[in-house]
Formats: sequence, C-alpha cells, structure tokens
Amino acid sequence: MSAPRPCDRSRPIGVFDSGVGGLSVLREIRRALPNESLCYVADSGHAPYGEKNADYIEARSRHIIRFLLEQDAKAVVVACNTVTGLVIQHLRAAFPGLPLVAIEPAVKPAALTTRSGVVGVLATRQTVASPGLARLVRTHANGARVLLQACPGWVERVEHGDLDGPATEAAVAQYVRPLLDQGADTLVLGCTHYPFLAPLVRRLAGAQVEVLDPAPAVARELARRLNQLDLLRDANVAGDERFWSSGATAHTRDVITTLWGRPVEVQALPPTTASLAA
Repeated sequence: MSAPRPCDRSRPIGVFDSGVGGLSVLREIRRALPNESLCYVADSGHAPYGEKNADYIEARSRHIIRFLLEQDAKAVVVACNTVTGLVIQHLRAAFPGLPLVAIEPAVKPAALTTRSGVVGVLATRQTVASPGLARLVRTHANGARVLLQACPGWVERVEHGDLDGPATEAAVAQYVRPLLDQGADTLVLGCTHYPFLAPLVRRLAGAQVEVLDPAPAVARELARRLNQLDLLRDANVAGDERFWSSGATAHTRDVITTLWGRPVEVQALPPTTASLAA
C-alpha cells in the first residue's frame, strides 16, 4: 500500500472504535482540525472489545481500516485503547503506507502529575491485561505506583446512552473508590468510552484528584503527522462528519446524536465476508 499523495489533502480522516466511545477522540480532532472531513466507524455490533480475544479484535480492526480506505481515508485514528494495547503493531505492519495514529492510556503524564505517587488506570479487562499497557507502565511509571483497574460494564453503559443514572453511578463508584482508598490522586481514563462518564468520576473523586483523558494529545499528534506529510486540508473549507455502525443504526444514531450534540445520520457498516469467532 502506497502512502497518501500530497495532492490528496481533501481526503477524509478515518476514526474507529469498538463503539461510540471514540467520539471523545473525534470531538478533540474536530476542535484541533475544524476544516477536515471525518469518517467515524462505531463497531457497536461487536462491542465491547474488552471482552474479546486479540485475534477477533485484530480481524475487526483490519476490516474497519479496509472500509475506511475504501472511503479514501488519508489517515486513520485508532480511537480504542484495547486495539492499541493488543494489536497495534500488527496493524502497522498490515498497513505500512498508512498514517496510523493510535490512542493509549496517559500513564506518562499521570506519573508526572501525581503528588501522592499513586496513579489509577481505569480500563477494559483486555487493556489492563495487554502487553501495550504493561510496556507503558514499565517505561513511564517514573517511580509511581500504578494501579490497573478493569471496569466491566462501563462501556455498555455508554453504548446505551446511560451516562448518569443510579445504576451507572453505582458502577462508577464500584471501581473508582478502591483506587482512592489506596491513595490514588491521579486517574487515567484508559478507554475512549470513559470520558463520557468523567463527570461522575470527578464528582466521586473530588476536586483534589486529577482525571486525565489522552484524547487531546491524539488530536495534536494527528495534526502534527498530517502537517508533516503535507496533508492538512485547505483552511477555507468547512469540515464535515459521516458515521457508520455495525450495530442497530437507529439506536446508534440516537446515542451519537446525544454524545455529539447535534443530529447525525448513521449508515450500516458492511459486514465481513467471513464469520468471526469471539
């Protein structure tokens, strides 16, 4: 696969996640790059990735990246920490000419921010167990004690648009309180769904606890890469967004409309030709 040509600045940027959580990254990309055309894929029909095996996640990711390339994407953003932690190296090898920007938990800035020396990372089960996160902690903990906390059920809450109900509040408290009890004064949102639960996390943790979202850093890195490759779109053109989902499009449309803050249309993501086993 050849690298995007410099004359193709008008081509869209592709962004994907296991579901709607990657919208937290998409909104930061929109703020940083207001003139770009954005294509977003929510793999909601296969969420949560945090409960799937690595082969399954890689197969889904390859399918979605190929689809985004069919939309003429000039770059792709992996807006899923689980994909990054488990299979990003395989994806980079599979698509060597593609600018591929991936999110990862903000362990390094958290280790530099903490005053107590204790950092909590909130993530899916697969991200917590991933070699990518282990490498981040090993490389960037900087002497801090890093507590890894899986948060089963959080992704499903966001996928259903339940961001502040009593059951969601209880689910957030269940996994945040143990980290606070162990002295964590910095919490890392290690899943792109979790920023939509950040108001609950902050309310429970209190103003003295820092809550870090890596999405703005991803948007900055994407802008840097596109500028480096001379692929930034003309500043006089207004950006737009298109959305696809592998789940029920009507439901996904309603949830994305709520999270994105304005009405959207959602198209059905074409299925793979071969079945996948979880």
